[in-house]
Amino acid sequence: MLLQINFKSGKPVYLQLVDQIKAAAAAGTVHAGEPLPSIRPLAEELRVNRNTIAKAYGELESQGVIETIPGKGCFVKANNSPLKKEVRRKLLEGEIDQVIVQAHHLQVGQQEFVDMVGERFEVMEEKRRVSESKEEQKE
Repeated sequence: MLLQINFKSGKPVYLQLVDQIKAAAAAGTVHAGEPLPSIRPLAEELRVNRNTIAKAYGELESQGVIETIPGKGCFVKANNSPLKKEVRRKLLEGEIDQVIVQAHHLQVGQQEFVDMVGERFEVMEEKRRVSESKEEQKE
């Protein structure tokens, strides 16, 4: 699982981690029972305080996304169905709302915004097709 921190976003680091892990669980990138990275190595990798990682994991546990097994680590909870459509939709709606606010501040109108989203979606689809084509060539 790839976690990235944007120190300039204004959003607390632990909440960025919470959002990314929840999104990964909702998308099925991490599966039930899969271990999360250990606190110390993850903190070193992301160059943040270990307490920040622990706070993010604590928040995820309180939300029922993960469970901590003493002496073993933190794991994605089995009862948190990562493929529920409403969970994925809710996560995406939050991200869309943030982008809409940013577009408003940058004075981008609705139609221009919708056109940009369509263009970016096409670019991402093309990247996906190229990536799949490369994978097929390797086989």
